[in-house]
Amino acid sequence: MIGRLKGVLAAKQPPWLLLDVGGVGYELEAPMSTFFDLPEPGREVVLRTHYAVKDDTVVLYGFLREDERSLFRALQKVSGIGAKIALAVLSGVSVEEFSRLVQAGDTAALTRIPGVGKKTAERIVLELRDRAAAFPAAAGGATGAAPGDPVSEATIALQTLGYKPAEVTRLVRDAATPGDRAEDIIRKALKAALR
Repeated sequence: MIGRLKGVLAAKQPPWLLLDVGGVGYELEAPMSTFFDLPEPGREVVLRTHYAVKDDTVVLYGFLREDERSLFRALQKVSGIGAKIALAVLSGVSVEEFSRLVQAGDTAALTRIPGVGKKTAERIVLELRDRAAAFPAAAGGATGAAPGDPVSEATIALQTLGYKPAEVTRLVRDAATPGDRAEDIIRKALKAALR
């Protein structure tokens, strides 16, 4: 199993990133919380990873912080939640905010995350409430700009997270301002979607 990778960030296009480790390019899928804090391509980065094998696919997930990976793994132990919803949760709220929502039993706020319906939110609260306080942990990371057209990158990332195209168009239009990076647009759009 691959638990950690250290290498040069070769490319990032939400939700995928490419990490060059000694000449081998590892493709990883990552939540937006990790993308927000990634350095610019060409810089060295250390990622905690989760290696998943399902049916006929193998996927490597990458996280800058251990608390993100721990929450990703804990969410998938909840009945009916897979990697896609776990990534959406990490992309929609911080680990600290998730912990607060679960401890408070705020299912209404959890349902505003794409892919999380009322029954799923109730299962999350029921199954993770006792462990929610343990999720927040040490954080840290560097920020950097993503290459390419920020509006297009934000649009693709939000659609990948499960938002409908019409909703993505509205969210990006309302969030984007001149000079914004894709990460800025996505962050503002996700905050607006959770209101």
